[in-house]
Amino acid sequence: MKFFQGGQFKNKDIRLDAKVVIITGANAGIGKEAAIECAKRGARVYMGCRDPARMEKARQEILDKSGSQNVFGLELDLASFESIRSFVKTFLSMERRLHVLINNAGVMACPKAYTKEGFEMHFGTNHLGHFLLTNLLLDVLKRSAPSRVVTVSSLGHKWGRINKDDINAEKDYREWDAYMQSKLCNILFSRHLAKRLRGTGVNTYALHPGTINTELTRHLNPCFRTMAKPIFWVFFKSPKSGAQTTLYCAMEPTIASHTGLYYSDCKLKEPEPHAQDDAMAEWLWNLSERLTGLSSH
Repeated sequence: MKFFQGGQFKNKDIRLDAKVVIITGANAGIGKEAAIECAKRGARVYMGCRDPARMEKARQEILDKSGSQNVFGLELDLASFESIRSFVKTFLSMERRLHVLINNAGVMACPKAYTKEGFEMHFGTNHLGHFLLTNLLLDVLKRSAPSRVVTVSSLGHKWGRINKDDINAEKDYREWDAYMQSKLCNILFSRHLAKRLRGTGVNTYALHPGTINTELTRHLNPCFRTMAKPIFWVFFKSPKSGAQTTLYCAMEPTIASHTGLYYSDCKLKEPEPHAQDDAMAEWLWNLSERLTGLSSH
């Protein structure tokens, strides 16, 4: 089974004492595993999660497993701009620094649904939600530099296409197309953000965590899920193994000067050519600024 667990972050000596880390979607899967590891290494960890009850349950587990007292839960619904702004306001009232932002939360292949502001759920949550969150935290990230923004994308970006004429999937909705478009957006966002942040000491990283048996698979056809269970068990990474590339991007000293690049299995990886399209990245950035209301500031 070990073979399928992929690259592991071997650097056990790195400490995160006095460092502040935010992880979205830290109540389950790879987000929770990343939170345990960061807390174990001495970081002050802020969990941004949608469901307060599930967040508190996970927080207790993270405290137990990490032996840390410095894990805090703040409500965050990435499908609501109001919730994102409120999360940032509360966080900034508690902390003056932020060293690592891990954009981890996401939805995958869910039935057609819209965010509070009326955006298609994958585009609105996986991309726009994290776009707004990151931008609202840029000042504190710059003040705390060297700092990192780590965005969890997916190999799915390979099949993703930015549908300029129907980015909100109003004319035609296919859940996998919507998911893969949002994962392509993650890489283009990370790439363009790196460009904008050059010289600030804030570096950006996008990654494919691997194929992981987590709650993200909950929207898959139940019959397929039952049949695939043994396959998940053998070929899919555990959430702990799935978190390794996230941790690598968040901490590894040898990539401290890298920015805007893409990683898989704790190694630098070349994303698909259409994920390196700088003109598209800029178009997406300008659109996202407009849609999140940031361009009016």
